[in-house]
Amino acid sequence: MPEWLERASGHFVAVASAAGLLTQLAGAPYSVTKHAAVGFAEWLAIKYGDKGIGVSCVCPMGVDTPLLRGMSDSPDAEFRLAAAALANAVIGPDTVAALVVQAIADRTFLVPPHPEVLTMYQQKGADYDRWIARMRHYQRTMG
Repeated sequence: MPEWLERASGHFVAVASAAGLLTQLAGAPYSVTKHAAVGFAEWLAIKYGDKGIGVSCVCPMGVDTPLLRGMSDSPDAEFRLAAAALANAVIGPDTVAALVVQAIADRTFLVPPHPEVLTMYQQKGADYDRWIARMRHYQRTMG
């Protein structure tokens, strides 16, 4: 950051996951740390945005990575549940990378590679109690 501030340019990319915006049903530590990543990225964007520093926060759902594949095969039922919930929304890392490159060029903060993440995030913000009730219902149907 000091070098970026000195030259008044640079770009920070946080990979936070949709769990940082929406909460993941399985694995509280994962969801909580991803929320923290979104909050930290927001703080950086506010603190340094007027000093030439760009910030993008990437919030994909399922990305075909060893982490996701490992969740599917995990002995932990909660991890398998989380992987199953993402099964129909898995995209390739090349897709995410291209969107990140575009976000840097456009100086875009939020990068949701899955468009439905932004829709769900807007629904969550519009009626938090309803969102929580729907997530509870979803959890009951998944487990």
